[in-house]
Amino acid sequence: MNIVSLSVGLAGLMIVGGVLAMIISGIRSLTQGKQDFKRIALMMVPVVVFAITYFALDQDEVKAAVMTAGVMMGGMVLTIFLTGLRGTFKF
Repeated sequence: MNIVSLSVGLAGLMIVGGVLAMIISGIRSLTQGKQDFKRIALMMVPVVVFAITYFALDQDEVKAAVMTAGVMMGGMVLTIFLTGLRGTFKF
């Protein structure tokens, strides 16, 4: 086993550990009443979009990831446009 394989494995382990810590912290904050359920559910939007694109694109992870990024960026642009439009017309 060379140093590159070890480094990649440790980096992956750290990412998984960080995600698990965030999930546990979110659940704990939700049960203690510190966070609103809507805020935590909002964090699941990319996961849901990925799942939809994953199954729509014949279970290809790479295409689903790229499509998810595109959909999320498109949603961001649309949201910025609508927020600016609302501010312009004051409604």
